[in-house]
Amino acid sequence: MAKAFSVASWNVEHFGDSKNIHKINDCVQFMADQNPDIFAVYEVKSSRVFRPFMEAMPDHQFFITEGAQTQEIMVGVKKSMQAYITQKVQFKSGQAALRPGVLVTVSVDGEYYPLLFLHLKSMNDPKGFGLRNDMITRAFDFRVVLNKAAKATANATGTTPKPVNYIFMGDLNTMGLNYYPRDVYDISSEGEIAELHRKCRYRDMRVLTKNHPFSYNNGSGSSIPKSNLDHVVAADHLQFKQFSGADVDMRGWNKETGIQAQDDWVGKFSDHGLLYFEVQKSN
Repeated sequence: MAKAFSVASWNVEHFGDSKNIHKINDCVQFMADQNPDIFAVYEVKSSRVFRPFMEAMPDHQFFITEGAQTQEIMVGVKKSMQAYITQKVQFKSGQAALRPGVLVTVSVDGEYYPLLFLHLKSMNDPKGFGLRNDMITRAFDFRVVLNKAAKATANATGTTPKPVNYIFMGDLNTMGLNYYPRDVYDISSEGEIAELHRKCRYRDMRVLTKNHPFSYNNGSGSSIPKSNLDHVVAADHLQFKQFSGADVDMRGWNKETGIQAQDDWVGKFSDHGLLYFEVQKSN
């Protein structure tokens, strides 16, 4: 099958912050090296990143969220692609300081692909877990909204409705619930991810497989273990290029050999690896 388009999704911690300004050019070049058709960077904190991106990726156009939140999501789309980009404030769950989602709808050979980029609430306390669960539910329910729109369009044009090519992704922060002091109600990170898989069954979607079990690494000297926080969730009918038998290729610290080399990559770039995948054309 031929490639429809490629996507990269990457959380760069405090990207553009004055304390990490030395990382900007390295991180921008790393993204440019992946050459994605569409990409999102999370935790953008400064306008300082715009010029480096425009200089390193002149074939892309860029969009960034705006609002009361301190961290933004920036997306880039190749100029050769038709794209409609909107900021989706409903994924803030009524909390002004939370990040909105970004919906990028691209058209490839007459097929539309709605791509929703999300950076969900972190923390494993009840508030963080509850807000995150609400955001995930909204992301799944958005499939229903898209299905209704597709059926309305088909009815108006006298055509047969097609399955919606919906994908959502990002730093979903699946870190579980620590319900202190009642440990009996705790939910592990694995338990939260299992619930993500369960919800997929009700929306004809699936969590794409990755070729590495962890996407987050705070370094060997940290008390925080490596974690599986970043995910891609896609409609069942969509097909993807395989990377060592997986749908998503994680690129970053996991490609380095040895603990010190991985620590060096995390220090130079980010504690999150970059998720890369390629959607295949249906015919």
